[in-house]
Amino acid sequence: MQKQFGDVKVSLDGHVALVEICRGPLNFFDVQLIKDLVAAFTLLDDTKECRASVLASEGKVFCAGANFNSGQSVLSTTEATEGNPLYQAAVALFSCKKPIVGAIQGTATGGGLGLALVPDFRVTCPEARFVANFTKLGIHPGFGLTHVLPQLIGQQRANLMFYTGRRIKGEQAVQWGLADILTSQDKVREEAFALASEIAEGAPLAVMSTRATMRQGLAEEVKRFSDHEDREQAWLSETGDFAEGVKSVTERRVGNFTGT
Repeated sequence: MQKQFGDVKVSLDGHVALVEICRGPLNFFDVQLIKDLVAAFTLLDDTKECRASVLASEGKVFCAGANFNSGQSVLSTTEATEGNPLYQAAVALFSCKKPIVGAIQGTATGGGLGLALVPDFRVTCPEARFVANFTKLGIHPGFGLTHVLPQLIGQQRANLMFYTGRRIKGEQAVQWGLADILTSQDKVREEAFALASEIAEGAPLAVMSTRATMRQGLAEEVKRFSDHEDREQAWLSETGDFAEGVKSVTERRVGNFTGT
């Protein structure tokens, strides 16, 4: 089976699927890309032959975060009662039924870090960097990270990442529990497929049932936290510090923030 949803390619080899983001070199996302990922994983949930999948991306960067210049802003809401369509799609990703292994071969920044935490497990390498750079942009964390990240690495380590925007290397990510397997960059995808294949050897109904138990309430909490994140991002996106943050990151310099 081979399908394509925009810049997301889906293929199935035996019982393991590959879901690949094809927006190199930086693999920035917009609302449409996250919706295309939802469509891909929904298809795999409905495909009996698929028992597990690998989420990967082309090039040496996993995902550099949100494209703030995209047609449909990642920070906008369609109507006050509906909320941000990006985070609606993010909740849908956390609601998928079958196990996912993330192949994190390079930097996962901001919302890209949120995307990297959708999978059940992560395979990474020394070249990878896990970065919650939101305050460097003058914005509040999003993508449900304020719930998911502390669940993985603990509140204090999550605080450290959020407050400083520090880049966590692959080795430290494994030590902290942010990733599960460390290998060389050229073998990240291979090792991710090996883990997904091992999962796929289990009885599929039992695996999905166990996963549902272990992740019970996760999507609901992601929704609750992302609703709050959305409200905080809405007013912060109107500040001068946000404009300066986006500019400073683009220009690769420290932001000159004024608190306005």
